[in-house]
Amino acid sequence: MKTGSEIRQLFLKYFEDRGHKIVGSSSLVPHNDPTLLFTNAGMNQFKDCFLGAEKRDYVRAVTSQKCVRAGGKHNDLENVGRTARHHTFFEMLGNFSFGDYFKKEAIAYAWEFLTVELGIDKSRLYVSVYTDDDEAADIWHKQEGIPRDRIFRFEEDNFWAMGDTGPCGPCSEIFYDNGEEIGCDSPDCTVGCDCDRYMEVWNNVFMQFNRQADGELTPLPKPAVDTGMGLERLATVMQKVQSNYDTDLLRDIIGYIEKLAGKTYGDNEEDDVSMRVMADHSRATAYLIADGVLPSNEGRGYVLRRIMRRAMRHAKMLGFEDPVLFKTAGFVLEFMASAYPTEAERIDFVAKVVQNEEERFIATLGNGLRILQDEVAQLKKAGQTVIPGKTVFKLYDTYGFPVDLTADIVEKDGYSLDEKGFEVCMEAQRTKAREHWKGSGEEAVSAIYKQLVDQGVTSTFSGYQKTEDTGTVLSLIKAGELAEEAVCGETVEVITSTTPCYGESGGQVGDTGEISTPEASLRIINTKKPLENLLVHVCEVVTGAISKGASATIKVDAERRQRIVLNHTATHLLQAAMQKILGKHIKQAGSLVEPDRLRFDFTHFSPVTTEEIIKIEEEVNAQIRANAGVTSQVMAADEAQAAGAMALFGEKYGDQVRVIRVGDYSMELCGGTHANAAGDIGLFRILSEGGIAAGVRRIEAVTGDGALAQVHQQEQTLQRLAELVKSDPQQLETRLVKMVERQKEMERELATLESRLKAGQADDIMNSVQDIDGVRLLVAEVDPADGKGLRDMADKLRGKLGSGVVAIGCRFEGKVNLLVAVTKDLTDKLHAGKLVGAMAAEVGGKGGGRPDLAQAGGSQPEKLSSALELASTLVRSALGN
Repeated sequence: MKTGSEIRQLFLKYFEDRGHKIVGSSSLVPHNDPTLLFTNAGMNQFKDCFLGAEKRDYVRAVTSQKCVRAGGKHNDLENVGRTARHHTFFEMLGNFSFGDYFKKEAIAYAWEFLTVELGIDKSRLYVSVYTDDDEAADIWHKQEGIPRDRIFRFEEDNFWAMGDTGPCGPCSEIFYDNGEEIGCDSPDCTVGCDCDRYMEVWNNVFMQFNRQADGELTPLPKPAVDTGMGLERLATVMQKVQSNYDTDLLRDIIGYIEKLAGKTYGDNEEDDVSMRVMADHSRATAYLIADGVLPSNEGRGYVLRRIMRRAMRHAKMLGFEDPVLFKTAGFVLEFMASAYPTEAERIDFVAKVVQNEEERFIATLGNGLRILQDEVAQLKKAGQTVIPGKTVFKLYDTYGFPVDLTADIVEKDGYSLDEKGFEVCMEAQRTKAREHWKGSGEEAVSAIYKQLVDQGVTSTFSGYQKTEDTGTVLSLIKAGELAEEAVCGETVEVITSTTPCYGESGGQVGDTGEISTPEASLRIINTKKPLENLLVHVCEVVTGAISKGASATIKVDAERRQRIVLNHTATHLLQAAMQKILGKHIKQAGSLVEPDRLRFDFTHFSPVTTEEIIKIEEEVNAQIRANAGVTSQVMAADEAQAAGAMALFGEKYGDQVRVIRVGDYSMELCGGTHANAAGDIGLFRILSEGGIAAGVRRIEAVTGDGALAQVHQQEQTLQRLAELVKSDPQQLETRLVKMVERQKEMERELATLESRLKAGQADDIMNSVQDIDGVRLLVAEVDPADGKGLRDMADKLRGKLGSGVVAIGCRFEGKVNLLVAVTKDLTDKLHAGKLVGAMAAEVGGKGGGRPDLAQAGGSQPEKLSSALELASTLVRSALGN
């Protein structure tokens, strides 16, 4: 029996021996594709290769790709754990050809790997082709000897397209027969049946057409091959089990959960479901977070939160009261470390993110469950079975219950959700919810840039050594269209053969500057890098006209570049300093390097204290004073990471990477521009620190002249403050402490005086007490006061009154405050809340409260007198007169 790891390695080695480049799994966060929530197939990272927009130094590739499929409708997760093959996380084995081999070779490779390399019984394998793909059918029959009656033709599932237009082509699938005992017992059961007997294990996509906008299919000049085979499914075949969860890929994780729970898998079906859910969701949780996704209420983070909280709910059903998912996620990273070593290095960070989310959810889970149970009880009494949308939304918004979790909880009791009502609530509260994740991916690359690269247009970047260079104008783009020239006053994008201008990427902003040709001068507003080896100057034509093919001199704004350079190198020092002081869990989660400041987003779970900020600032400045040299080196990506170079979460790196070292203190993968030595930075100051998302915080800082200006600004502020209080900066703190103490003393004296004044006012007011049928009523307008002030006055008056009713009011900040107090001996006859409510109506307000004390407000102070006059009428009426 072969393990999942052995199958994965055999697959990669088989195709490597046949000229394929082993390409590492890409991040679960897709790059340059806003249409995609998560990486969900092996071909995602090669999309531009298939489209012809990207050329690589190989034409054959093989991968084992991490994939997640968990988007879409709320109930997408409900089958995970309840069926043999549904997953959120899975691994996709794939071999790819970019215009090299095609159907004949792809079919031969697939058949040989399964039947020879793995030794699968040929008699248990069947194949399918597209309904009219006679070429593929003939290859299967004539080349591989598959009988015609074992070759099935399908239409709907056997044609694949990348979109409405673009590359597409027929598919050919390979099925494994699990045996009659697994089937549906239907006499018509055959390949294509929905039962589990005939299981698809491999899909070969032959991209041989280009679909035009009008639907016409035209042959591609270089047909391509895209294949996919689920590792979990193949493992069931090799390990002779019927469920993916019974393969070692998942069974070992379930075994770990068994130990933690003190339960045995197989003893109880509901417990088994919960263990399978935890096993699957632990894999998705671990690798999504390791690739930089964090739980939130938006986009990818919301899908992750749904997965995590469903796992947490099932953990509770298994009897876990304390956080446990962080342990299972950590186990996953260790268990799969041989396949994904880089992700395993982030185990501490992943555990902290998960534990933090678990603690937050556990804190609200009990309250949320009580609300849901109360709602179910009420529905049961009413004979209804649909949970109202408002309740579903409250559970989501207040208690963090994803909708599918609520559905999961009530489903077993026969209840469903009013999802339309929920969506109405979502629409009203959060307009962004209309598109949960759209827009959360990277900005799509404009088709015009892909077209230029396909035509061989590239730019050479010379800006590491120069701030001025010459080149030829290769292309001009106006309003998204190629142009031959641009004239004075127009905005145009200029692509030159060589440029010293850095294109915006990696957090560093693009350069500005100027371009001059014999006929024109242009101001560079920005420089972009839409694709690798393509740099685009966004320009305004200042004089003359620029033409395609002209010779050009390109100058960087050197002073601005230098300020960017200082901030970028300082960012590297900052990350190294934070790892030293706060811990190795600190990872860059984003950055922005501009001429006037730097912004650094990092993973951390509590505010950075003032003392820690001081230490970080001191550490960075110590490295600046040490003045270590800054060097760059291009090396193999795996070699760089093995040497300890830090990389950005989920960043896409090529086989060769640029490594920036600041002495022996910092080493990062980086394509940006940097100082020659740390000492060039001069001075580093942190401006602010704060949280921006769950587990992600942000520091903003300045360097060089900007840092010095910030020091001067603070000094000037201190000087002005000192002058205001007639002190000097050195004695300012002492002076302010004394002033604050004196202010508090004066406030205490003022409070004493006000209390005495109010007592005197109470004595005066007592002279206006009325007698209504033996009940003493005191009505008065008092000095302006807030609600507390009125209550204090009422307490004094009620104390002096002994038995009776107090009705007082005042004008306060353009409105009316009213209060009615009734002594305890009269509350069986008079209700303060009802009295004050009627009075409030006179001043355009409302209010109420207890029988003995009630307050109200109103918006018409001009009617205060009539409201107070009403008190005697109301009391008399309540007494029955």
